[in-house]
Amino acid sequence: MSELGIRIEHLRKRFGKGDTAVDALKDVNMSVAPGEVVGLIGPSGSGKSTLLKCLGAVIEPSGGKMVLGGETIYDDGWKIADLRALRRDSIGFVFQAPYLIPFLDVTDNVALLPMLAGRSNAESRERARELLLALDVGHRAKAQPSELSGGEQQRVSIARALANRPPVILADEPTAPLDSERALAVMRLLNQMALQYHTAIIVVTHDEKIIPTFKRLYHIRDGSTHEEAGEGRSL
Repeated sequence: MSELGIRIEHLRKRFGKGDTAVDALKDVNMSVAPGEVVGLIGPSGSGKSTLLKCLGAVIEPSGGKMVLGGETIYDDGWKIADLRALRRDSIGFVFQAPYLIPFLDVTDNVALLPMLAGRSNAESRERARELLLALDVGHRAKAQPSELSGGEQQRVSIARALANRPPVILADEPTAPLDSERALAVMRLLNQMALQYHTAIIVVTHDEKIIPTFKRLYHIRDGSTHEEAGEGRSL
């Protein structure tokens, strides 16, 4: 495992106290290398969403260790003072819905995060143009989100997730609303972007259309992870 990417060791999350306590995560261990896309699967209530929220620094674990991009962010307590900056600069998020800002054009939707991180307007917009071209939506740079197809909106959301060059992307059901062709296209893009930008990506999914595309899978059951070999079908 490279010093970059994602490493999770014995992660735990308990909600509540005493007799009413619920252990959502009991012993989660995962690793994702730079350039790798790994699937996270499991039944509803198994802890997938809780794990993603812990990794995304949205909720605090109860114990264990998380390393993102070579930096220990949690080790039985947060090791990062500014979690908001961590989420902005080091973690890209791709959701089932694109959540684009409706009153900004496509370029500004992608450029906003670098601007918030302190980069100049020119640098941020150049980064946005680079990503939009790489994702084959460069011709839609001045369009409003409402003018895009569903597939185009998802490509723009992937560009936005990559805007600050994060070492990690967390994708939560990114293909759920898409048909087979578009779902596989999104997975093809995520794999290409992972390799091109040296990014470690975790995809949480129930989508049986894309599960055969993963070379590695983590199955979460009863709050614990079990690694499985995937089919790794060609995209």
